[in-house]
Amino acid sequence: MGSLRGISVAILVLQALFASVALVSAQGSTNGSRWQTLNGKPPLVIAHGGFAGIFASSSFGAYSLALLTSLPNVILWCDVQLTRDAAGICFPDLKLDNNSDVATVYSDRKRTYLVNGVSTNGWFSIDFTFKELGNVILNQGVYSRTNKFDGQSYPIMTVQNTYAQLNPPGFWLNIQHDAFYAQHNLSMRSFVLSLTRNANLTISYISSPEVAFLQSIAPTFRRTATNLVFRFLGQNDVEPSTNQTYGSLLQNITFIKTFASGIIVPKSYIWPVDSQLYLLPSTSLVLDAHKDGLQVFASEFYNDVPFSFNYSYDPVAEYLQFVNNGQFSVDGVISDFPITPSAAIDCFAHLDRNASKQVDLLVISSNGASGDFPGCTDLAYSKAIQDGVDVIDCPVQMAMDGTPICMSSINLIDSTTVAQSSFSNLTTTIPEIMQGSGIFTFNMSWNDIQSLIPVISSPQSQYELFRNPKFRNAGKLLSLSDFLTMASNASSIQGVLISIENAVFLAEQGFGVTDAVLNALSKAGYNNQTAQKVMIQSSDSSVLMKFKSQTNYDLVYKINEDIGGTQNSTVDDIKRFATGVVISKDSVFPVNSAFITGVTSVVQRLQAANLSVYAETFSNEFTSQAWDFFSDATVEINSFFMGGGINGVVTDFPKTSNRYRRNRCLNRGNRTPGYMSPVQPGSLYQLITAPYLPPAEAPNPILTDADVVEPPLPPVAAKAPTSSPNSTAAAPRSPNGQPKVAASVILPLLTVLVAVCVLF
Repeated sequence: MGSLRGISVAILVLQALFASVALVSAQGSTNGSRWQTLNGKPPLVIAHGGFAGIFASSSFGAYSLALLTSLPNVILWCDVQLTRDAAGICFPDLKLDNNSDVATVYSDRKRTYLVNGVSTNGWFSIDFTFKELGNVILNQGVYSRTNKFDGQSYPIMTVQNTYAQLNPPGFWLNIQHDAFYAQHNLSMRSFVLSLTRNANLTISYISSPEVAFLQSIAPTFRRTATNLVFRFLGQNDVEPSTNQTYGSLLQNITFIKTFASGIIVPKSYIWPVDSQLYLLPSTSLVLDAHKDGLQVFASEFYNDVPFSFNYSYDPVAEYLQFVNNGQFSVDGVISDFPITPSAAIDCFAHLDRNASKQVDLLVISSNGASGDFPGCTDLAYSKAIQDGVDVIDCPVQMAMDGTPICMSSINLIDSTTVAQSSFSNLTTTIPEIMQGSGIFTFNMSWNDIQSLIPVISSPQSQYELFRNPKFRNAGKLLSLSDFLTMASNASSIQGVLISIENAVFLAEQGFGVTDAVLNALSKAGYNNQTAQKVMIQSSDSSVLMKFKSQTNYDLVYKINEDIGGTQNSTVDDIKRFATGVVISKDSVFPVNSAFITGVTSVVQRLQAANLSVYAETFSNEFTSQAWDFFSDATVEINSFFMGGGINGVVTDFPKTSNRYRRNRCLNRGNRTPGYMSPVQPGSLYQLITAPYLPPAEAPNPILTDADVVEPPLPPVAAKAPTSSPNSTAAAPRSPNGQPKVAASVILPLLTVLVAVCVLF
């Protein structure tokens, strides 16, 4: 059995996850807007098994984390199962083997039973006394989630012990299988009624998908504060006591009202999606139920399960669709990640689109809103502007005819269908630029490039997370001139960022990319205006030195490698040619196996030299984030800004970052709620017990003078003869003529995540 002392120590570490939680755990922010719930109050957050998205469902750790990170009136959900000796336990499933180590402890106790008429194999609570289950520990039952906390040895708890140890603001009992227990001479009704005689336990809600069970207890609870809720399952599933499908029962809401005051429905009952996972119009279910006086609770909310593409992988956006759509609001949401609906309800709901910014966080696009449309297209840039971006970016590449264009990569295969076009024979290998072969922009004219079809980037596709497939090939490619025209007509943005890479190589091939950019900016009138700033970004200091000698633009040095620190002299070198620096997220919060292990001093060292620090790349997909951020892009952004101290974000989903800096829960000092407090670096990592610790990794290297100082750009050579298709370029040299920090010692987040998946 798990040690309660050990659990208490673990919870002390949990409390360090969020700054100032103790000061606000009994508070909340104020949102005075009228809600379209049945009672006009804010929707409830029901923590499904606690914070089951991180810790084992129904464990002390999961429940404790839910209380620390949720609204002050959060309700803890307990799925009640009965043991052989009629003890009621909180456990997420009728079968014990998926969420505990029971199969290891009692390998010979596997049984087969009929469950709702289906033969089911496994380990069942009815075959064990509660004392026997004292030898069983809970574990993470969702295999795509981390198992690193299973070593905490959380025990299975009774309903009474769960309430007594946690003293939650609200307690919800879900009775899923009354009929099954009755078949084995165990009475769920008797157990529930026995709880009413416990003066130290208050039940806020009791739910069940079985009509007969709720009807049997309804008279007892009719004049109490406990609410009975009928739970709808799949529309084609059959309710056992009436032998009707749940879909047909939904047509008779007035019947439900005779024994319940509310209903639980899967979220698809309210906002259905089509076969491509795009939203269909909402149903009238919530409005109809409210007319009949029934509360509606929506279930099946998980930050780490793909949902409709309309939400752009942003779980906050999904919750807002259910509580703040202008037509209706559900009365509560049931979530494995209660931090997210808590923030959605308290910080973001009823937030005007033009609400004032609460913090000074610069939002820079990454190839426009490339999370929603193919990068560097007119649609991606228009969406970024619409979503409130401050600075739109253009990674400049050179076409064969000398036209500077906006393209996320010098290799057209990365962002267009060129490999499937008549230009596929232009494949070449250029080790100076990249490993492997590609079709490069400087080997095609701008007219030919314009004929290509753009392709949206899906950097998390290895996890089957694809971006906006309906618009996978939408949009028009832009030249730098087109981009600058679009930007100059966008009065809402602060400026443009132009990124230049491979300048040395291009100069040797006869392409003067820096001169092309200077000319384009001059022709677009950027030398004669102050309305929009110009930012020039490069990982090549010689490029920035050239612009420094000829312009007054903001110059941003990009550090491509993950670094753990920097020499003082190196910062001084950067200060000579730059006003800002772009660093990786890992250079702020280093990670191991997708857990944050600590925080570096990189941001503070750079800012001490009056250099602005921007971190990249912030994406909405949960697989791009450390476990510490709870599969929520808003938690990640908040932690990097409030905890990491960065000045700006580079993001392919500008809408998420722009909305974050306008939320009403910022700038509250010690009244900041837990769901808007930054995570504390390394706090989750400290909870990993020795058997589950990932192998130690070498620290990220220190940035040195040799990594930064580079010779001046060479003169632009005369155009070389066009290479034949499938040729191999000359011997490699680094694009900037200087060695870079070795990347072999750094394990990118995506590689780490793949390694984590292999563990399951």
